[in-house]
Amino acid sequence: MIEVRELTKRYGGTVALDGLSFTVEPGHVTGFLGPNGAGKSTTMNIALGLHTPTSGDVLLGGRRYTDLEQPLHEVGAMLDAAPAHPGRSALNHLRALARTHRIGRRRVEDLLEQVGLAGVARKKAGGYSLGMRQRLGIAAALLGDPPVLMLDEPVNGLDPDGVRWIRELMRAQAAEGRTVLVSSHLMSELELTADRLVIIGRGRLVADTTMRELAERYGGLERAYMTLTAQDDEYRAHPAGGRP
Repeated sequence: MIEVRELTKRYGGTVALDGLSFTVEPGHVTGFLGPNGAGKSTTMNIALGLHTPTSGDVLLGGRRYTDLEQPLHEVGAMLDAAPAHPGRSALNHLRALARTHRIGRRRVEDLLEQVGLAGVARKKAGGYSLGMRQRLGIAAALLGDPPVLMLDEPVNGLDPDGVRWIRELMRAQAAEGRTVLVSSHLMSELELTADRLVIIGRGRLVADTTMRELAERYGGLERAYMTLTAQDDEYRAHPAGGRP
C-alpha cells in the first residue's frame, strides 16, 4: 500500500504540493494524472526519498522508503528512461543492482528475457533506443520482485507491441496482489489499464475514484479529466495575448 499523508512541498515561494493525501491499494492498477506542474513527479520523488517534504509523509507498506532495509525487495520504481550508464550493458547494469540485494544471476537472466532484451543484453546501453531503455528500467523495477511498483510514463518510446506488453504486465502484477501506481499523459492507455485514478492539480487532490465511476458520471476519462482540471484557471488554454 502507498499512503500519501498531508504532503506539502515548497520551493521558496512556490507551493508544489499542498496538503495532498490519497491511498493506493494493492490489487489494482492506479493511474496518477494531472497537468504539467501539478505535482506528480514531486510526489513520486518524495515517496522514493529523493526529495524531502516540507511537511507530511509518504509510507510504502507502512514505512518510509529511507527506512527500508532492502528497498529493491519492497519497492520497484522507474522514474527515468535512462537508468543505466551508457557505457554499461543491460546485463552488467542489472547484475550490479542484483548484487546489492543478493539477488541471483538467474533472476537477472529471466528478467532480460521477460522484458525482451535478452538478444541485446551485452550491448552498451548508450546505443539503446528510448523503448529499449524503458524496458531496462522496468526490468530494474521488477528485479527484487517487490510488492509495490511506481512507474512514471512507462510506455514512452514503446511500439504498439511494447505498449500492449506493459499494459498486460501491470495488470498481471496487480492481479498478483501488488500495489501498482502509474503516471501517464496517455489517457486512452490508462482507460485500458487502470482500475482506479488519482487526479491532482496545483498540488491538491482533484479526484480519487474508480474508472467505472468516472465513465458513468462523465462518459469517459478524457471528458472527466478536462472537466475536473478546468476548474483551475491555471490549466486553461487562452488565446494569444494572455490570460483573460
